[in-house]
Amino acid sequence: LPPERGMTLHKAVRDTTTEVAEGLLRLTATLLHPLPHSGSPSQEQLICTGSVWEACDRAAHLPQDNQAAVASALSSCLAAVKDALDELEQALAEGGAPSHDVLEDEEVGSAGNREIGWSEADLQLLGPCVGLVKAAKASLKKLRGAVKTWGQVATAEQVAQLDGLADAAGDVSPSVDELVLSTYPPMNQLTLRLNVSYRAGRREAA
Repeated sequence: LPPERGMTLHKAVRDTTTEVAEGLLRLTATLLHPLPHSGSPSQEQLICTGSVWEACDRAAHLPQDNQAAVASALSSCLAAVKDALDELEQALAEGGAPSHDVLEDEEVGSAGNREIGWSEADLQLLGPCVGLVKAAKASLKKLRGAVKTWGQVATAEQVAQLDGLADAAGDVSPSVDELVLSTYPPMNQLTLRLNVSYRAGRREAA
């Protein structure tokens, strides 16, 4: 696939092709083992077969051009931000710390953190944090809509512009994750403020 078709499309095709190839290798390795006494495929063989089928199905539905690839990448970013927002809002509604299920951060996923709540001062900062995450979600949604409606791939410049949008949007989800992680109790308000200021500075510089 020529890189001129778009780096986002190129990455999608490369990643999916690699996934199919690796799945086939794992399946082949399991097939080299003798069948159980029952003569039926082993659980490992069934799992590997299912993984290959899923990867092949994704390959069959790969985007056809860079516009579709960028729109798909934006959808993935949007889904990640939505999950982080849902987790934070659920924790606020329940009056306790997030459950860490979405972000899956091992360092903060200890049982001790789950037993510590937010102070009144913390809660005053959480409102604006939720607002920032909602703004990120709304921006990604609007950007995805604009790409789907107005995105063009007729020229190299248009393809490059779409790739630039995908690269910029790719920074949003990790930034949201870091922001939400910094709200976990016990909250360090100075760290949270510096994190928000740093992210805002990066956006302005970009």
